[in-house]
Amino acid sequence: MRTTRAPMIRLLLLLLLVAAACCFSSGSVAATDSIGLAESIIGNQTLVSAGGIFELGFFSPPGGRTYLGIRYAGIADRTVVWVANRNDPLVSTPGALRLAPDGRLLILDRQNSTVWSSPAPTRRITAGAVARLGDDGNFLLSSDGSGSPQSVAWQSFDYPTDTLLPGMKLGVDFKRRLTRNLTSWNTPTDPSPGQYTFKLVPGGLPEFFLFQGPKKIYASGPFNGAGLTGVPNLMSKDFIFKVVNSADETYYSYAITNPQLRSRFLMDGTAGVVQRYVWTNGQWSSFWYYPTDPCDTYGKCGAFGYCDTTQAPLCACLPGFQPRSTEQWNLRDGTGGCVRTTNLSCGAADGFWPVSRMKLPEATNATVHADMTLDQCRQACLADCSCRAYSAANVSGGINRGCVIWGVDLMDMRQYPAVVQDVFIRLAQSEVDALIAAARRQRPNRKLLIAGVAAASGVLLLGAILGCCCFWRKKRHAKTAPSSHSDVLPLRHRKHPAASPARNQRLEENRMGSEKDLDLPFFDLEAILTATDDFDPDSKIGQGGFGSVYMGKLEDGQEVAVKRLSKKSVQGVGEFKNEVKLIAKLQHRNLVKLLGCCIDDDERMLVYEFMPNNSLDTFIFGQFVFFAETTSNFLCWDYMCNVLTTVDIFLPQMKKSASH
Repeated sequence: MRTTRAPMIRLLLLLLLVAAACCFSSGSVAATDSIGLAESIIGNQTLVSAGGIFELGFFSPPGGRTYLGIRYAGIADRTVVWVANRNDPLVSTPGALRLAPDGRLLILDRQNSTVWSSPAPTRRITAGAVARLGDDGNFLLSSDGSGSPQSVAWQSFDYPTDTLLPGMKLGVDFKRRLTRNLTSWNTPTDPSPGQYTFKLVPGGLPEFFLFQGPKKIYASGPFNGAGLTGVPNLMSKDFIFKVVNSADETYYSYAITNPQLRSRFLMDGTAGVVQRYVWTNGQWSSFWYYPTDPCDTYGKCGAFGYCDTTQAPLCACLPGFQPRSTEQWNLRDGTGGCVRTTNLSCGAADGFWPVSRMKLPEATNATVHADMTLDQCRQACLADCSCRAYSAANVSGGINRGCVIWGVDLMDMRQYPAVVQDVFIRLAQSEVDALIAAARRQRPNRKLLIAGVAAASGVLLLGAILGCCCFWRKKRHAKTAPSSHSDVLPLRHRKHPAASPARNQRLEENRMGSEKDLDLPFFDLEAILTATDDFDPDSKIGQGGFGSVYMGKLEDGQEVAVKRLSKKSVQGVGEFKNEVKLIAKLQHRNLVKLLGCCIDDDERMLVYEFMPNNSLDTFIFGQFVFFAETTSNFLCWDYMCNVLTTVDIFLPQMKKSASH
């Protein structure tokens, strides 16, 4: 019976082994984020980061080859972001990942042969060593299992493939002799190295280049302490971009300020561009990419030429230079570049012409002097016959620091709308003098400029006056329809059923006291209600800061204008009386006469004589007539100015009278 079971058991084990050879997409059978010494993951087993963001395991794209990789786990598109054995795919599966006793990570095939291994660890491995996949996508070997920076013996972040994740570095670690580049996949289904590489080229000022094989096809522009001069739009509220340039290392990195945002920076081998993606609405969306336009092409306009997308043709020569080949230039091929119009004297007789809105020329072969001032830089350039240009090496914070000198032809420049920094191009002094003279000829005449500015200011001022006049005219003559939101106080009729003899007596005493205090006739509310037909909306003739104005007719037939205090006013009885006293003193033949007032509980009203021909503002803020001979009901411009001048003279007299 036992002899019968043994083959069955071996068959079951074989079936399990075959099942383990399934591709990466078949799911995880290991719910852990790490492996220890002598531990392994086999076949379709995976490591999943603690937050479930990334997973590590074997995957098999079309083609029959198997790779160990890291990919997103928590999204529908489980994009691969790192591949361990892109040069050494597994052919004999299932494969296994093992942490060897010496601290190296090994990929083994079905025959237990080593297909790939990580470099020797940089720290002494202890029994507690652990390789753990983090939520940042980094597969990190900790020599003692603590995960501290001091215990890092190896990490996948030091060996990027085609993707840069937040926190990864792109550049060179000179101290550790470690180079971190991005290299595209060969095809969308083949993770082996493709033809495109994005990397830092050390020397001079830091600059990143996109290569197609050995050919440069794009450059980020030198780093000037404030940014990469060829990437002016490298800003976003969701990202923090950083370029570090020190004696130990030079690199580019980025971080995400929004923890919910997922982003990756990809060397796209299909499009031949470096591209940033963000995950939004269930898919990867392009955030930006480079190169973006023809002027981003490396060396588009050759030596001493620059590219400008706002002009046609795109290429132009720097000041003091002319096309090397007019024939090629006319065919819109600027790759031949430009040559000097006048040769240098190679001495102090040469001069410099600044350009400021340019992407800095390629500076990998330039010489940087960190302790020089710009004046010292100028003198050093004049003393060197090979010097073509100079500039500040660092302009962070708007302060020029150090010096960079170009002793080679100026390549890969383009013009931007905004100022980048000053680059001083070395020219023969005669060329500098000619450029200065041309600039002076283009400078507008100062007297004409002042006259033009004055004229324009006058027109703008006149327009502002006209606009204000129209605005105030509309405001003064706006009429509001009655509603529950009216700005007048609710009426309290003296004959209201709720009124009492005691209340009527109190109001009468207040009326007599007010009339004595103000030395002004006091109108009864009932008389005003009768005169205005209970403040009929049809009787409303105006609206002002005080409140609404109604036309009325008293019992003796006199027409009056009644100003009724707005309910928005917080003016008390005492304040109202003081204002009435002041207005009563301002009696003049050119002012509307105040006939009296009314105070009844919350009601405050002023009663004026009625002017049938409207008020002065009707004429001032009405239609403007600029010709005196025009027949119109409105004042002509000259007459209106005269009225305004007279009012200006009269106002101080009114104030003086009021003060007495």
